Amino acid sequence: MSMANKQRRGTSPAAPDPEVAPEHSFEGDYRPRTDEAQQTPNIRVDPLHQVEFLHTLADALNTTLDLNTLMHRVSDLVRAVIDYKIFAILLINDRTQELWMRFQIGHTPEIERTRLKMGRGVVGQSALQRRTLRIDDVSKEEHYIEANPTVRSELAVPLIVKNRVIGVFDIESEIPAYFTAEHQRLLELVASRVAIAVENARLYTRVSRQAQTLAVLNEISREITSILDLDDLLERIGQLMKRVIDYQMFTILLWNERSQQFEHRFSSRYGERIMRDRTVPLGEGIIGSAAQDRESILAPDVRKEPRYLAVNPETRSELAVPLIYKGQVIGVIDLEHTRVNYYNEDHQRTLSTLAAQVAISIANARLYQRIHEEEQRMERDLEMARQVQLRLMPPQPPKLERAEFAAQFNAARSIGGDVYDFLDYGPGRVALAVGDVSGKAAPAALYAALVSGILRSLATQHLSPAALLSALNDQLQERRLDSQYVTMLVAIWDDSNQTIQIANAGSVQPLFVSLSSSGSRTTVDIKTIQAEGFPLGLFPDVEYEEFTLSTRTGDLIVFFSDGIPDAENAKGDMFGTDRLAKVLKSQRQPTASSMVDAIQKAVSDFQSGTEHFDDETIVVLRAL
Repeated sequence: MSMANKQRRGTSPAAPDPEVAPEHSFEGDYRPRTDEAQQTPNIRVDPLHQVEFLHTLADALNTTLDLNTLMHRVSDLVRAVIDYKIFAILLINDRTQELWMRFQIGHTPEIERTRLKMGRGVVGQSALQRRTLRIDDVSKEEHYIEANPTVRSELAVPLIVKNRVIGVFDIESEIPAYFTAEHQRLLELVASRVAIAVENARLYTRVSRQAQTLAVLNEISREITSILDLDDLLERIGQLMKRVIDYQMFTILLWNERSQQFEHRFSSRYGERIMRDRTVPLGEGIIGSAAQDRESILAPDVRKEPRYLAVNPETRSELAVPLIYKGQVIGVIDLEHTRVNYYNEDHQRTLSTLAAQVAISIANARLYQRIHEEEQRMERDLEMARQVQLRLMPPQPPKLERAEFAAQFNAARSIGGDVYDFLDYGPGRVALAVGDVSGKAAPAALYAALVSGILRSLATQHLSPAALLSALNDQLQERRLDSQYVTMLVAIWDDSNQTIQIANAGSVQPLFVSLSSSGSRTTVDIKTIQAEGFPLGLFPDVEYEEFTLSTRTGDLIVFFSDGIPDAENAKGDMFGTDRLAKVLKSQRQPTASSMVDAIQKAVSDFQSGTEHFDDETIVVLRAL
């Protein structure tokens, strides 16, 4: 077969000039030194020096695993034996069984891109017959393909490894009968050793590429695992896929349980993201068949694939791999290309390996998305519950002629378990209730709403504090919930005589703050009101003690939940009743409102941004 360049060269066998030799990309790690790769060995042998030549050949082949370097050295060694102008090393593509030029000197780019079927041309015949063909006159050879009219003779030698043809040496000359039996014998010796070196270099290159691919796959797996937004994940998968498998069209389809079809979730076409509304039923087309069979499908030529559906007319090869998570097919990755036989078994194995991690990442992203949506729904529900809870509490304290009230409530979370209320007991009389439900958040808030509703229903009977607590306890016993109870203090203020009746069901004991003046000096006296009792909802038929206290102008009664003294700072120290007492004593001529603000500020400063452990409720009564 003649594939010579139409442009004639000189007849001198001199080596190429190192200063103008083209640069080559090497595939392996064993790259020769620059001077070694470019320098042409000055070797001339005759039949009497074959041993020396073979030693030189062995040294040249055994010191590199780079295929480009190997072929350059072989071309130089062959030139030392046979003065040629046109030389080529063709290798067989195992998948297509075609011969293609892996290395050439003297051919045009058009000829270099030519693919030859086994048996076509002199080269194809040499590979098919597994023997050397020496053609003295190509014009008389029936299999010769004329690519250069100046070629007159040709020598083709097959490269055979382990009884398998992997390629062909091809040398052409413009002189008839240029190649001799001695040329043939020497080239066959070279070919027998070069074939092994070529196979080793190809194996090394394949292993190196596989190692590089595995490293890239590992890097991709780590990156996509950290992406929890599904849309961002699918887009990033498409970008990273380019690093291991080139494609022109890329699609990820996910299974929709409701519609029982695969839906396009991400599609890219020639690097641009596109939107597709088409769905794919299970078992339809290459995509549906890959999902139904739970196996990847490689279609080298979709025109010969009966399962192919012509969605993209320009598609020629396609690779579809199912995404399987916990035994269920959750989607399919589909790659398309406009070239026939573009995807091969290596691509199929690589994509199948990556598909397992992609499936896990998609499942995690979907789970995170569901959790995020559930959290948002719960936040909306909690905010609504908070608003409902705030509506259950009095909007503002009652206004009386001889007393003033102030209150403040802060939930440890969105909603809390503290409850307080002002109940109308007729002209000049107000009942105050301060309670703390066991637990926190939504369960405590719901139980607090139950307590608040029962309390208001009982308030119409104008019961005494002790009787009101007993009646409330009985009602909760009828609606008893395991491990749920409430501590509560009830006080009834009588504005006509400035007295207060108090009964306590396990709540924090209130503080009585009295102010006395002597000249310009004001003395603050703080006492704990020793009222005690069992929490509500734990035991049936409970009776409670009741105290009546008289007040003078300026006296204050401070009611608070255990969230005030139990408030902790970053060191784990509690605010305590001593610090509370200092705050109360530091106030001069306080109002009910200013006292509430002072306590709240002191507790907040003490916590200094630390997360609140418990709900905090403060109610202050001041006699006028």
